[in-house]
Amino acid sequence: MEYFEIGNGVQMPALGFGTWTLRGEEGRRCIREALEVGYRLLDTARMYENEDVVGQALRDSGLPREEVFLTTKLWEPSNSYQKAKADIDRSLKTLGTDYVDLLLLHEPYPESEEMYRAMEEALRAGKARAIGVSNFNQEEYDRLAERCSIRPAVNQVESHVYYPRLTLQKDLAARGTRMQSWAPFTEGRRDVFHEPVLVEIGAAHGKTAAQTALRYLVQNGIAVIPKSAHRERMEENFSIFDFALTGEEMARIGQLTDGVSLFGWP
Repeated sequence: MEYFEIGNGVQMPALGFGTWTLRGEEGRRCIREALEVGYRLLDTARMYENEDVVGQALRDSGLPREEVFLTTKLWEPSNSYQKAKADIDRSLKTLGTDYVDLLLLHEPYPESEEMYRAMEEALRAGKARAIGVSNFNQEEYDRLAERCSIRPAVNQVESHVYYPRLTLQKDLAARGTRMQSWAPFTEGRRDVFHEPVLVEIGAAHGKTAAQTALRYLVQNGIAVIPKSAHRERMEENFSIFDFALTGEEMARIGQLTDGVSLFGWP
């Protein structure tokens, strides 16, 4: 596993496990299997309505709490300082933990500044080891960064080989914020698994197109959180740290970029 530092000495795994579609006993099984495979970052959110499932799966795993990097996010119903403060405590209770490793603001809201102020207080109180944002474009990030007292450690956004957003990544990095990719496989909106360039380059390393797509992002300094309900795919996605793409290969993959969002978030 490779790690990225996200401020205050906090080390975040470069690869995590997304949980947004996972519910109930099947969800618990998938998360337990991901932890068995070796994943040590679990990404959830109040919006996903599965914090209880994630927390239970983590306890079921028997792993010490400090070995697993846990992320959750506040969303629109927490749209005031007081609501955000209360919902941070509610998330901790639902997850069954005293703290999260990363607390994010799920998307830009008119009340982002006061919600973020509650997150800053949670950080100072030890309820979160790091705080950040999600789905903030450059302008939205700049606006919040100018007004907050603790700069976001992470901005989690849509990023994949067709829309890697390297300009945003470089600006964030220059300001001490790590970019993290959701939908690194485009959620099926493009057939990344059969993309000829990725298939060819991956084959040269004994890897799949999926592994190559993830490796491209990580080598650009972008953390990734793929998700899968299938153990064999979990294992495939996890195995991206035993090879490196050459400069020429990185440039070829970079030519896939068309600069068009597939989701138009938010």
